Amino acid sequence: MSESGLLEKDITCPFCWELILILVEPFEAQTYTEDCSVCCHPILIRTEIFGEDLIVSATQEDEGF
Repeated sequence: MSESGLLEKDITCPFCWELILILVEPFEAQTYTEDCSVCCHPILIRTEIFGEDLIVSATQEDEGF
């Protein structure tokens, strides 16, 4: 966990397939858009909390979940 209270997670960009690091809020389920740090395409990111587990999903923004 970073100093800001955010959790670092690796995801694979659904556009360029590069592994990128994102910061997510570990205590709140969210859906938001973040640009890939490699190819700059918009990635739709969803975080879900199941008990102690944090699940992070990523897809192309125009495809949705």
